[in-house]
Parts: sequence; structure tokens; C-alpha cells
Amino acid sequence: QVQLVESGGGLVQTGGSLRLSCAASGFTFRNYAMSWYRQAPGKERDLVARISMAGGSTNYADSVKGRFTISRDNSKNTVDLQMNSLKPEDTAVYYCNANRLAFTYWGQGTQVTVSS
Repeated sequence: QVQLVESGGGLVQTGGSLRLSCAASGFTFRNYAMSWYRQAPGKERDLVARISMAGGSTNYADSVKGRFTISRDNSKNTVDLQMNSLKPEDTAVYYCNANRLAFTYWGQGTQVTVSS
């Protein structure tokens, strides 16, 4: 069955870095655009970063541009999110997402907490 398993979340101080990773299985990874979303308490789930199937195109939310980098390895079926210069407002549950046409899959999420 389809699985997206996130890892790498945790507690970090303001200005610190974390690297999230998502391991995919159960579908043809290279045929799916991959994204990271996040959801803070009481807020909607928002797109953080997206990467195209081959990795040649990326998009970022304005709030993370210049600080976060999304990357993928189609040989390993993984997508990563490198997060630098973290701020308290980055605190949220981060979700991995796979999308192709009408098909969308979600991971279970990983908590990122940035202390001030």
C-alpha cells in the first residue's frame, strides 16, 4: 500500500536548522510531484514547498523563500526539506504530500517546534 513516512522533526532554537525527510513506497514515485505542507494549531494546512517530478522545478511559500530548500532523489524514493534560519512561526506539523492528477497521498506528519 501507499506509504509516506516523514522523519527529522524536533525541537530547535530560533536560527537553527532541521532537515526533514519523507520516504515513499507503494506508488511510482518519479511520476508524482512532491510537496511539503505544514499546519500550525488552529490554522489551515498550507503549502510550504513543491518539487516537480524530475526535480527541475521548485516553488516555495513566500514565508520560507531563501531559508528552506526542497529536494528529491528518485533513485531512493525520498524527498527532503532543508530548513535553515528557523523562526518560531515555523512551528507546525509538517506533512509530506504526493500528487499526480486526481491522486493525492499524505504522510502522518512530523512535529517541528522552534523555541524563541
